[in-house]
This record gives sequence, C-alpha cells and structure tokens, in this order.
Amino acid sequence: MERQPARQAGKPLFEKPLEGHYPGATAMGAEEAAALSAVAMARSPFRYYGLDLQHQTRSFEDHFARYLNVRYTLGVTSCTAALFVALKALQLGYGDKVAVPAFTFLATAGAVVSAGAVPVFIDIDDSMGIDPLDLDRKLAADNEIRAVIIVPLLGYPCDMAALLAVAAKHGVRVIEDVAQSCGASYAGRKLGTFGDIGVFSFQMNKLITAGDGGAVVTSDPALFIRAVRYHDQGIFREQERYGLQSPDEADAFAGLNFRMSEFTGAAMGAQLVKLPDILRRMRIVHDLVRGELQARAPQLRLRKLYDEEGCAGCYVALVLPTPDIAQEFIRALAADNITSYLLYGGMPLFRRDIFRLRRTAEKDDFPYNYPFRNPIEDPEQSCPCAIDLCPRTVFIPISPDFTREDGELLVTGILSFF
Repeated sequence: MERQPARQAGKPLFEKPLEGHYPGATAMGAEEAAALSAVAMARSPFRYYGLDLQHQTRSFEDHFARYLNVRYTLGVTSCTAALFVALKALQLGYGDKVAVPAFTFLATAGAVVSAGAVPVFIDIDDSMGIDPLDLDRKLAADNEIRAVIIVPLLGYPCDMAALLAVAAKHGVRVIEDVAQSCGASYAGRKLGTFGDIGVFSFQMNKLITAGDGGAVVTSDPALFIRAVRYHDQGIFREQERYGLQSPDEADAFAGLNFRMSEFTGAAMGAQLVKLPDILRRMRIVHDLVRGELQARAPQLRLRKLYDEEGCAGCYVALVLPTPDIAQEFIRALAADNITSYLLYGGMPLFRRDIFRLRRTAEKDDFPYNYPFRNPIEDPEQSCPCAIDLCPRTVFIPISPDFTREDGELLVTGILSFF
C-alpha cells in the first residue's frame, strides 16, 4: 500500500525538521574547546606575537597546505577577505573586468567590485557552475576580461578541464572560490588547487567552520607574497618560515588587515582533522539518495555532477519542470519535515539590485565609471540558462548526522511527490 503524503493529511516522515545546514558545526566538541582554551589560557590571541604564543593559526595553515597539496596557505578573516586578497595578489582592480558565475553568493561579485574591478556575468550549465562555452564566447568577445572566478556550488565540482582550457586559451587568470566545497575534488585533485589562486570559507554553514574565517591558497610564491602583504598592512612577516625573501621597502605596498586570529586558527585546526569523516558521512547519504532516485525514477532531472567521486555530498538538487512545481515540491517536503529551498531565492546574481543598478559605496559610480572599450553584455539576454534553472532547482541539504535510514526516508519523501 502506498504511503499517503503528509500534505494530504498523512503522518510526516520525520517527527522534527530534518536539518542539514551546518556540517562543521555539528562535528564540534571537546577538541575545539580544548584548542580554544589553550589560546585563552596562554593569553595570546594574536597570531604573530603574545605572552605565550601557541602558533595555532600557523599550525592550521601548514596542515591545510598539506591536505590540499599546495605550497602556501594564508588564514584570513573570511572568504570575502580571501577573494579580495586574491584579486589584489593578481593585481586586479580599476580598469579590469572579472568573469563571475551568473549564479553564486553575493560575495563573489561583491569582492570584485570592492577591489575596484567590474564583474562580467557568465551563464551556467546543468551543474549550476560556469558554462565553459559561454565563458569562451565572452572571453573571445571582450579582451578586457583579465580573470575568471570559478565557483563549485555547494559541493559539486564544475567542468574544470574545460574551464581551465578556455582560460588558458584566452590567457586569463583563474581564481577558485571554493567557499562551499572544501574537500571536494575533480579527477582526484582537491578543488582550490587548479587555478592561480584559491579561496575557502569557514563561515557557520560551511563544511568546516570557526563561525567565520577564510583561507587563500596558492603554489605561486610571488602571488603568496603579495597576498600576505595585502592581508597585513603591506607587511611580510615570517619570511624565514617560507624561505622567501621580500625586503620591506623594495616590495611593500599599502594593504589592509585581514589577519586570522589564534582563536579562529585553533578552531580550524580541530575542524580540519574532522573534515575527512564529515565528508565520508555526508557522501554515504548523498550517494544513497542520488543513486536511488536515478534507479527508481530515471525521469527525474538531477543536478549534473562532473565527478562522481569528487563531490562533497552536502546537497542533493533536483531540477523541477517549472518554478510553480518547484514551489509545490518544497511545500510537500516541508510537510514531511524535510528542509529544501531555492538557493538564493532562485534568483541569478545579476538580478540583485546592487548589481543590476550597479550600486557601490563610492562616488561617481566607481568602479563602473571606467571608460571600457567593450560594452558589457546585458546578462538578461546573455545568461538564459541561469534565468531558466535558478527558480526551478530545489536544493536539499545533507548533514553528517544523517543516517542511512534518514536517506531512505528522504528518497521516500521525494518520490511520494511524483
């Protein structure tokens, strides 16, 4: 006998809401508490000196570099700060354009504007990441685009081989914004390590977290020196640690303060140890749900996954036939206490007023007032896939705390709608 859906007065599948927004936070415990306590008891929360410096941030940076297999990691205050630092490390600013996905969080394009450059929105493909074909077309049409920011959204890698080939073809620099996909990989290589420079987020709902925080990673010593200087008022401390020589007066330039504190470094050191297990547990449920849906309802359209082994497993996403059906689906899952939603309200980034109206905190519409030779295409005309997919793609979060039974019930809840 088929189960009666909760929206038709049946009993909900789950007694309480099935939440999955905070993977790293769910794994927090005694290890983080001990690391934070050590910093507090040493009375040395600043990363570079103190009464009894514990070197927690330095230890985290070294561990993260080994985990990713990159030469350098720099802890910073947030992923937005990391993006800003990465842009400045690449010497991008006023008079430059930077390609960004049409669908991503505000910070990706916001950091570009704050750095003094102008974002150019690139359409997405079925992975919800940048479409290599549209990137190729727009780079060919506009030689003022100097870099592209690739964003693997919510744990799914983009078509990295194609995107890197396009970037190399046109000679543009590559930033990887891995804010939502720490630990995910493509072809056996960790995301964040393919481009010139990568950035990560440790904000509250990320795969590992300290509440906030971020990191910049690269294997290019020149970019790393510039990143360190920009994040610390133009100073490059600990040069001997890296075996890099960069005399202060010869190479110095004005920067800002995005230094990671020892408290953040301590929490992240404990969280990073737990990341492989967090990913393993999420992948079990993710793969179960995705596999069951593919086997039992092959007509359903799932978000495209370019690397079956490389995803983080933190979300399952379905593309519904229409926006109205997507909203009905969300309501049906909610009746079963299953959390689901349209990411960013189902709205492409270029439709946000701050980008649509080109609003900044500066006068004279800076940096949009630069006299570019090539006009920027209207994303309303040039990003049809984003306009189509965003309002009908429903994301369902997966938590490390979910069990196989939770996954099986989740499949039941999804299929009962159809």
